[in-house]
Amino acid sequence: MKRILVPIDFSEQAEHAMKTAAQIARKSGGKIFLLHMLNLPSDQTDMDPSADASSPAKMLYLSKIHEKFEDLKDVDYMEGIAVSEEVRFHKTFAGIINYSKELDCDLIVMGSHGATGLKEMFIGSNTEKVVRNSDIPVLVVKKGVDIQECKKFVFASDFSEEVKPSFGRFIKFASKFNGEIDLLFVNTVHNFESTHDTSKRMHEFVANYEMPNYTLNIYNDTSVERGILNFTKDANADVIALNTHQRKGLSSMFNDSISEDLVNHALKPVITFKI
Repeated sequence: MKRILVPIDFSEQAEHAMKTAAQIARKSGGKIFLLHMLNLPSDQTDMDPSADASSPAKMLYLSKIHEKFEDLKDVDYMEGIAVSEEVRFHKTFAGIINYSKELDCDLIVMGSHGATGLKEMFIGSNTEKVVRNSDIPVLVVKKGVDIQECKKFVFASDFSEEVKPSFGRFIKFASKFNGEIDLLFVNTVHNFESTHDTSKRMHEFVANYEMPNYTLNIYNDTSVERGILNFTKDANADVIALNTHQRKGLSSMFNDSISEDLVNHALKPVITFKI
């Protein structure tokens, strides 16, 4: 992960994300790109930053933003890491996606405080929207975590053929931490499979990968989301990994809503890989 994008709103959650990104960048020799979005109303599009550069109010605001950036970059955990900063005018989640493509980033690291109740139902966080729409992996953290000490990863999937490319990207990410990988299939009443059939498919799935330290797990629960959360707790795992995609209306076990629910409800870091 050589090019890491970290959206920054100067909240505590964003600082958690920057710390995590710094640890990954230090391990991989990567660079961090900090992005602050000035959110626009829904009926507006990108503004040309140079168009009204002479506006005193805008100049003062941008000056304050860059001062905050300098304070962030001056902390101990950022020492020796290449960092750049950018301020963009756009709707937040779309701006993040566009900038990640412009920079050809390998990873987006975002902080999130989650959402519940009506906020979760009607608004949805920018983090959820980025997870849903990003072509590159998105790592979501909710609290301070030492990613270098993460030694156990849960990869939850249905282990179908279409998952293999994204699974390869996950293996590449997890290998940097030399940890154990728990491969997880959640069996539910509405998505029931025999243990024999699931076990056979999982063994065939991993046959072409080199993974020195992994387990295969079939876990029964009332829903896929609850199964992932409960297994992660039972296994004392450090990171949850799963797939997402931009297609709608699929009956697939791992659709976008499960990814977004886990981003909201999991206390552990969640990393998503697009199918």
